[in-house]
Amino acid sequence: MTASDDIEDEGDPPARKWPIRLFLAVFVVVAVSVVWVTNTLLTERFTESTRNRAEVRLALYSGNLLSELRRASIVPLLLSRDPALIGALNSGDFSQTTQRLISYVEEIGAASLLLLDRDGRTVGATDRNLIGSGYRAEPFFVEALRSNGTVFSTVRMPSGAFAFSYSRRIEVDGQLAGVIVVGVDLRQFEQSWAGFSDAVFVNNSEGKIILSTESRWRGLPEAEALARRSAPNAIQRAIQATADWTALPADAYLSGEAVMRQETRIPFQGWRMTSFTTYASVREKVNGVLALEIMGFALLLALGFYLVSRKALSRVIFFQRESAALRRLNIAMQREIAEREKAEKNLEVAEQTVAQTSKLAVLGEMSAAVSHELNQPLAAMKTYLAGARLLVQRKRLEEALSSFQRIDDLIDRMGAITRQLKSYARKGGDAFETLDMRACLSSALAMMEPQLKSRDVAIEKSVPEHPLLIRADRIRVEQVMINLLRNALDATKETSRPKIELLLRGGGSANLTVRDNGHGIADLESLFEPFYTTKSPGDGTGLGLAISSGIVNDLGGRLTARNGRAGGAVFEMQLPTADDALKAAE
Repeated sequence: MTASDDIEDEGDPPARKWPIRLFLAVFVVVAVSVVWVTNTLLTERFTESTRNRAEVRLALYSGNLLSELRRASIVPLLLSRDPALIGALNSGDFSQTTQRLISYVEEIGAASLLLLDRDGRTVGATDRNLIGSGYRAEPFFVEALRSNGTVFSTVRMPSGAFAFSYSRRIEVDGQLAGVIVVGVDLRQFEQSWAGFSDAVFVNNSEGKIILSTESRWRGLPEAEALARRSAPNAIQRAIQATADWTALPADAYLSGEAVMRQETRIPFQGWRMTSFTTYASVREKVNGVLALEIMGFALLLALGFYLVSRKALSRVIFFQRESAALRRLNIAMQREIAEREKAEKNLEVAEQTVAQTSKLAVLGEMSAAVSHELNQPLAAMKTYLAGARLLVQRKRLEEALSSFQRIDDLIDRMGAITRQLKSYARKGGDAFETLDMRACLSSALAMMEPQLKSRDVAIEKSVPEHPLLIRADRIRVEQVMINLLRNALDATKETSRPKIELLLRGGGSANLTVRDNGHGIADLESLFEPFYTTKSPGDGTGLGLAISSGIVNDLGGRLTARNGRAGGAVFEMQLPTADDALKAAE
């Protein structure tokens, strides 16, 4: 071997390195190209996957929110027909109303229940601290008075949160008696939404945010809410930790960082729901694949395709499960709607049955009412006949003729009572005239004079000096007064010194208060029901107060009862004055 050959051999190794270097360069170029292409493709796919999951989750959120609103919307209609609540508004006795509402709220799952009277004052509430509060100017009260159906209201609380409620007016015989307010707890959804990494809010038709996982956003438009900055939250930290050289297709910017925005419409008063999803999961998946590619390109490439196919299969399975869940939810909602429609039809049939039964009950009450209402004149006639017999025997004929004249007047009154009882079931105004309640009270006392004297009852009467005019039927007004006097007389049978106080006063209405010192009333709720009586069998039929209440209601007034603080019972009859009655008739 010559020297030249040695020199040529020593130059061969650098010559053989060029293919290796070229291969390495090509490998680096291919690796970088593959990493770049892989990063781009995986970013797009995982972004689309995250977007699809966000859309499904947003559909579930809006469906649950709408289901809660629809479920709560039927509650005011049911409670507005509750006989106990209506009876409490009519009688003014709300001692059991709050406890009844508390039992209801546990059954229906509402946030709160309020019962307001016609003046907007709270007379019953699941929160006892609210009893007596006034809500006359609140939207849920004002809008309920203006509408004949159930209305939905949103009120901004001092804390910044929004309170949501359904309200409906309660009517008795076509007249406003009160308003029932059902609170809807939508803040529970905020708590459930906060369990995910998404930022979610709901804005109303005006564009203001009313529900949000970020409390500082409530009451603001979306643009102003996103412009607010605070200490970094979970979304911001995740975005900052994954910010790198890869540009993501941002839909919106939350506190200066890119996020994915999803929006859907809620079919309720123009509401819309919006969610912001971070790209944290996308970057985590892509970075994992890129790390494996850098560690071993060939192995990473094969493994990358495996992971992609596996993730695609997982997405398909996930979408199938979500679709099945949505179908089950839709079926359950359709079943619930069908059951509610069926319940409404059954309720209509029940109302018709109750109305027919009530008509038959009234017909049965009329026969017993005749004997009850004629007892007073017959008792008075018996007393006058006994007195007339003694006067004739003593040859005091003029006084006897006076007794016979009174008997004749009582016979005319009995005829008027029977005519009035025939028209009890209907409202009439043919016999209405302008009356002085002082004269009606004097006539009723004259009718009850024999019974009062026989029992030695002390009568304390207080009447105004000026006339107290009403527009009513004299016979029916005196009939109510006699029934109240007789009830007071019966209540003081066991009292050693029976006393009856009569207070007649004016003001916004004509009021007659009858107070006794008897044993009081045991059951105020059933007092005005037909055939309810605390008397012994044969002493009463239980129709007097029921008929009196119906008469006062027909005259546009109200008959109430309560127990006095010092004992005994207190009955109060309120009738509109003559001017008010004429205005109401017009």
